[in-house]
Amino acid sequence: MNHNTPLPPASPRPLSHLAEVHRRVVTTGQLRSQGVSTAEMNEQCRPGGPWQQILPGVFLLHPGAATSEERLHAVLTYASRESAPGVPVQPGADNAHHPVYAEAVLTGLAALTLYGFTSAPPLPSLDRIDVLVPRLRRLRSTGCARIVRTAALPAAQQVTGVPLAPVPRALADAVAELQDAGAVRLLLTEAVRGHYCEPASVVRELNQAKLLSRPHVVDAVDSLLAEGRAIAEDRLYRMVHEYGLPDPVWNVDLRLPGGPHLGGLDAYWPEQAVAVELDTRAPRQDEDAMWSEYARKRETLERLGITVVHITPRKLRESLEQQAAVIRTALMASGDRDPAAYVVVLPR
Repeated sequence: MNHNTPLPPASPRPLSHLAEVHRRVVTTGQLRSQGVSTAEMNEQCRPGGPWQQILPGVFLLHPGAATSEERLHAVLTYASRESAPGVPVQPGADNAHHPVYAEAVLTGLAALTLYGFTSAPPLPSLDRIDVLVPRLRRLRSTGCARIVRTAALPAAQQVTGVPLAPVPRALADAVAELQDAGAVRLLLTEAVRGHYCEPASVVRELNQAKLLSRPHVVDAVDSLLAEGRAIAEDRLYRMVHEYGLPDPVWNVDLRLPGGPHLGGLDAYWPEQAVAVELDTRAPRQDEDAMWSEYARKRETLERLGITVVHITPRKLRESLEQQAAVIRTALMASGDRDPAAYVVVLPR
C-alpha cells in the first residue's frame, strides 16, 4: 500500500456492509506496524490532506465527512484495547471482515438503532455514540464517543459484526440521557411490543442504574408493565386454546364463604382446583415484600387444596408448549388429591 495515496471517499452503505469499514478506519498502532511514521501521519492529516484524525489515535483514510458506519467503527476502535499484531481473535473468525473489539461494547441509542428500534433516532442524527468499557479503563469521552463505565461488561450481542449491549442495558443507558418522557415511553414500549425483551429485565436494569427516582421514567415503567401484562395474558389465552386445555374461568378473585379475600388469579379451573398466576412482578426496591405477598397467597391456597401454577411472561414467550404440559399435568393429577375446600369465585 502506498500511504501517500488516499483511499477514495466512501459513499453511504447499508449497515450490512459495516464489516468493510475497518479498512478505512485505522489506529496509530496499525499505521506504525505498516511503517508509517508520526511525521507522515501528521502530513497526511494536514488541512485539506487525504486523511483525518477522527478520534485520538484513530484515523479515517479519506477526506470528507465520516459515514455513520465509520463513526461506529471509530468509536469502537478508540474504546477497545488494541490487540498486538498477530494475536488471534475469535476461533473461526474471518479477521479481514469481522474485526474484534476488546473491552468495548456499543450501548444507548446507537445500539437500539442497530437492533432495529424504529423509535430510536437514525445514526446520522446522533452527535454522540455511547460505548461501554470496564470501569477502570483510562478513557475519556471525546468527539463523537461517549464513554459509559460499568463494573462488568455484559455479554455482547453481535449485529452486523458490531458488539452491542443486551437490549435492557442499552435501554437503561439511553434512558439515562433522555429527559423527554414521550421518547422514553416509546422506547420502553417498543422493547416489549417488538419482543426484544421482557419488562422485568428492563426494570431491573433501570433500577440498577438508579433511574426509577425520575418521575418521567416511573411513568414510562408503569406503562411498560401494563403493556407486558397484556401481552402475557394474550399468550396465556392462546396457550389454553392452541394446546387443547379445558376452558378456565378468567381473571377471578377467590374468597372463603363469609370469610376473607384469598387473592386474584389469572385463570382458575374450579372442578380441578387448579389456578394459574402470572408472575409479572417488577424487580424494584420492594421486591422482597412483593415476593412475600405472593408466597403467602400461594401457601394459603395450597393449604386449602388448590394447586397454584406460577408462570412468568418469559416462560410463556420461550416455552409455551412446556407450560401447557405443566398445567395439563396439574389438571390430571387433581383426581388423586383430597377434595379442595369450597371457595367463592368472583369476577375480578
